[in-house]
Amino acid sequence: MTDTPPRRIVAAAADLLFTSRIRAAAADAGAQADFARSWEALQDKVAGAALVILDLDTRWLDAAAHVAALKQDPRTAAVPVVAFVSHVRTDAIEAARAGGADRVL
Repeated sequence: MTDTPPRRIVAAAADLLFTSRIRAAAADAGAQADFARSWEALQDKVAGAALVILDLDTRWLDAAAHVAALKQDPRTAAVPVVAFVSHVRTDAIEAARAGGADRVL
């Protein structure tokens, strides 16, 4: 048996229901969920993560600017970014896509 650390999923989610769902899904996949409560915390946590999940309804999150910043930073560019938001928030959907999100749900 190896002592490799679990994969990490970094998430920014405003909704407590979503955070518990993300945490449970990560645990089921053998990963650890790590949540960021600010842009600075997200930047600090992303390097080395297996996945970033962004709730675009999170107040401090700027979909276009923050997704683009993650995708342009050489330390975090390869980390897949999945963004989710209500289908009626077409502005946020387009901003996340324009910023380079790997998937927008």
